[in-house]
Amino acid sequence: MTRAAPLKPGWPVLGSLPHIRRGMLQFFVDASKYGDVVQLRFPGRVGYLIVHPELLEHVFVANHKNFAKQTRGYQMLRLALGEGLVTSEGAHWRKQRRIAQPAFHHQRISAFADIMTKSTEAMLERWASHGDAPMDLDAEMMQVTLHIVGRCLMSTDLSDESSRVGPAISTVLEETIERVQNPFTLPLKFPTPANQRFRRALVELDEVVYGIIRARQSATERPPDLLTMFMEAVDEETGEGMNEKHLRDEVLTMVSAGHETTANALTWTFYLLSEHPQVADALRAELAEVLGGRTPTFADLGALRYTEAVVKESMRLYPPVWMVARSVLEDDEIGGYAIQKDAMVFLNAYVTQRDPRFFVDPERFDPQRFLSGAVDEQPKYAYFPFAGGPRVCIGNSFAMMEAKLMLATIAQRFDPQLVPGHDVTPVPTVTLRPKHGMRMVLRPAPRAYEGHRAVM
Repeated sequence: MTRAAPLKPGWPVLGSLPHIRRGMLQFFVDASKYGDVVQLRFPGRVGYLIVHPELLEHVFVANHKNFAKQTRGYQMLRLALGEGLVTSEGAHWRKQRRIAQPAFHHQRISAFADIMTKSTEAMLERWASHGDAPMDLDAEMMQVTLHIVGRCLMSTDLSDESSRVGPAISTVLEETIERVQNPFTLPLKFPTPANQRFRRALVELDEVVYGIIRARQSATERPPDLLTMFMEAVDEETGEGMNEKHLRDEVLTMVSAGHETTANALTWTFYLLSEHPQVADALRAELAEVLGGRTPTFADLGALRYTEAVVKESMRLYPPVWMVARSVLEDDEIGGYAIQKDAMVFLNAYVTQRDPRFFVDPERFDPQRFLSGAVDEQPKYAYFPFAGGPRVCIGNSFAMMEAKLMLATIAQRFDPQLVPGHDVTPVPTVTLRPKHGMRMVLRPAPRAYEGHRAVM
């Protein structure tokens, strides 16, 4: 017999909305204390926070067809991204996913390794003359990953556009989450300051994206990349290809999702390394043993086990995609609790990946937990930085390869250190970002240590 999930108390009429606006991350952490399925109230809608990994699997896999992307968050995100792979559903999404899948096959992404390391080394050459002045590492990671995604997926150098694209994407993500939290926002046609910022950002992004598409359309030769795959795809039923609007949605999704998440993951990784010098020493010891100062290659990835563990542990504590929301199409039952039709469910990686039932001393940065087998012994969705099920992130292997190669390349030459007193506050937009950037000073990488013995 199903029962009602425990309710997190909220305000009359507004429910949990005022608490969320005061601090979304802390709100969900506090809500998780009420149980593995927690009922939340919002103006005109009910929500459920799902915490336990086995219950998350019900949403991601077992009954995934009952959980759609018709949430306020995705509705707001569609204002910017349209019907790209992240936001689309149903037959359109399945068709687009089939088109894109070959671009992320193992053999194809292995060819991207050289682009990733060369782009990173070009950034390091610029860093070499930077001196002791603090820099915003978050902005640096955004810039280099934008260059990488442009080269790998669209054979396009976006370096000259980074000053436009980066801030525009930031504005879109910030305004999107603000519109999600505020049910009283006016439609975009009203010239409020927030709407004007949003629309200016879209104009910037559209100019860049349509420029990429039209340049490719007029090219005499088309490289075999993801953009070409989309441009040459033909609908099996109608025989029609994608129009410019559909291409625009997919390119903008590639540009935004393809660099934002990896950049955030690396920013949080270097922050954690600066706060945990013993972990940084262990990382450099592995890099010294495996690479000996040379540039990493795709063939080295299997040997860089601690490097991978560092990235995974960083994404456990600060998952770039910190929460996934779905709408409930029909009445359901999760963990013995009744889930209402038209409700929302929240799958929060930031919460579940810090649950002490699945991670010993969960607030501690300990990459070793990914090498000891401790994580493997936990339920599958105790750790889900790339979501799961049929909608698992299509670029997860690409992103992990990129993060590992970039970390290995950077850490051999530099040891970024957090500026003393800098306020490090995670802010949950669509992705999890540092609110005030990540002000760091570049130090030369010290000699690697294995225990207390220098690795020569």
